[in-house]
Amino acid sequence: MMMESPQLRWGFIRKVYAIISMQLLLTAAVAAAVVFIRPIPNFFVKTTPGIIAYIGIVIFTFIGEIILEAAALTSGVVVGLTLYTFWAVKRGHDFNFLGPFLFASLLVLFMFSLIQIFFPLGKLSVMIFSGLSALIFCGYIVYDTDNLIKRFTYDDYIWAAVSLYLDIVNLFLALLHLLRVLDA
Repeated sequence: MMMESPQLRWGFIRKVYAIISMQLLLTAAVAAAVVFIRPIPNFFVKTTPGIIAYIGIVIFTFIGEIILEAAALTSGVVVGLTLYTFWAVKRGHDFNFLGPFLFASLLVLFMFSLIQIFFPLGKLSVMIFSGLSALIFCGYIVYDTDNLIKRFTYDDYIWAAVSLYLDIVNLFLALLHLLRVLDA
């Protein structure tokens, strides 16, 4: 645990969560701009780089309702896990032991995704993959929040914000894929 004043630590935590909030707002704003500002989708249809990007977007289309459900689920899970981690750390729990397990799990997911590229599996496999991905990134949220509270120094605020941001985005994507498969 870092030996510094509680005011500095809470200032650091507030700074990291402010950065994460700005990242998530910017992500939502860019997504909304692409949806609602007509010249942007026209760029994707009328230019070669736009067409290439558009093909990628079309491949991963989602219904708006599913996106909202995934966003609401992600928000609830992130708030719940963050509050749980703060509560548990206050009572002396350490989540550092999760690091090797989470990394190994991430490698297994990576290998599973490579297998699915060459040997596409069915709906059940995608559901299992998405569910396990969501669980692993829930673990990463707890692990990185614990690191935020205990291990990151005040100068590591960007690394802390990026790691939590990526955890949140990956959890959202895993839930989005799971809901998409369940909706089909």
